[in-house]
Amino acid sequence: MPVFDFKHTSDEKKFQECTYTTFRSNETEATAEKPMLVLDNSNRKWKHHSCGIFTNPIKKTSFEFDEEDGTVSADILQIDARFVSLIKWLGENHINVRLSGENRADGYAVYKIREIAFGGATKLSAEDGFLQFMIERLFASSAPTEEAVDEEMEEDGDSMKLTSLQSITDFMNCAGRTLPDNIRLWARRNLAVARSHEVSPEERRHAQRALSIMMNIQWKSNYFESIDPDEARRILDEELYGMERVKQRIIETIIQINRTHTLPAYGILLIGPAGTGKSQIAYAIARILKLPWTTLDMSSINDPEQLTGSSRVYANAKPGIIMEAFAAAGESNLVFIINELDKAASGKGNGNPADVLLTLLDNLGFTDNYIECNVPTVGVYPIATANEKDQISAPIMSRFAVIDIPDYTPEEKKIIFSRFALPKILKRMSLRRDECTVTDEGLDVIIELYSNTSGIRDLEQAAEHIAANALYQIEVNHVKEVVFDGEAVRALLS
Repeated sequence: MPVFDFKHTSDEKKFQECTYTTFRSNETEATAEKPMLVLDNSNRKWKHHSCGIFTNPIKKTSFEFDEEDGTVSADILQIDARFVSLIKWLGENHINVRLSGENRADGYAVYKIREIAFGGATKLSAEDGFLQFMIERLFASSAPTEEAVDEEMEEDGDSMKLTSLQSITDFMNCAGRTLPDNIRLWARRNLAVARSHEVSPEERRHAQRALSIMMNIQWKSNYFESIDPDEARRILDEELYGMERVKQRIIETIIQINRTHTLPAYGILLIGPAGTGKSQIAYAIARILKLPWTTLDMSSINDPEQLTGSSRVYANAKPGIIMEAFAAAGESNLVFIINELDKAASGKGNGNPADVLLTLLDNLGFTDNYIECNVPTVGVYPIATANEKDQISAPIMSRFAVIDIPDYTPEEKKIIFSRFALPKILKRMSLRRDECTVTDEGLDVIIELYSNTSGIRDLEQAAEHIAANALYQIEVNHVKEVVFDGEAVRALLS
């Protein structure tokens, strides 16, 4: 982006001269070796901590240092492309700042910028807290794909007195082209509505609420780091005993990230009996992908509008569950865990809620009726769970890689009870292993009693019952230890 220096003007007209270049960076923090910007130090070496202001980059690309001998100006030589709009905004608003940097051969490398308070000077909407929030957000953003040749008109001021609206305005100006283009243009339109006195108070309130939701979401790129197969296997082993084929299939599904650095084209649909650990597997996959996760419980959704939100024409309008999930996660890259997908059947309301998920599953973007903006979903990875395959429509099924989760065998249930379920309960109740013992005969009885139930939830409840009974006998009857044989287990659990 050309920004021009007029400090050497004379009576005769001269060509405008660009004083700095931009460089692309995806660093998540600044150091002296990888700074935010570089200032000219050819005539003077600058202190490690230096105070001053940025001049308006439209007029002059420099920083004015407050030195003991007066104000000394230094040209900006290089700027991280992500920070161009922020530096411009600081200059336009004459914000007093303190730079932390290091003198190098190519200039003064700035790696920290903090606001400082001077009497009567303009201050940020939340003082230094806003500036640090803005810098952190920009570091978490990807570099703009290209610089705009013509800058859009910036807002000159804000007649509204609401602090939150001022903060939104500040954020939009500082974020610049790090926001997706369609969201940036949408935000400018809604900001105009929120500031307008020609619309109703309800319209202004809805516009401000929508802006607050969208600007608090961190819009990330669709680049994903490679996953470690060994680490992925370790995480799955923590959550799931046995089921080697299931674990292998899950890793095979997501390992393509290592080559494409994008999410797989298909989500994962886990189908199996209740209590087999489907939800735990979904949470484990989110850990492997290192993404935040949110849940959609389809059994409690009776109307598509719960997912898509309601139109702003209604006074009590609000965004849908999907948009609220983005807002709760605080970023656009996340795992959607869709529980009980087979319960999202038609006929319970004004349409089929499951059909709303099709646009989310296709990663083509999702439009909420309240927000009225196409939200990019390329960073969304859906993982669904279900008990019955035949209750799910063919279009929905075609969007998933289906993985069947089998029930545990009696031998696997024995191992899960003795090695995992009972020790976990004993630890929670602060009981030692020798204070509560289940014999092999007792274990066989437990498996026999719950042979007709799927999953391991009933086993976990049995472990809780047994441990609680042992604790009761130790505390009330003052015994040292309790041993549960077959007869004792049958008497307790039958």
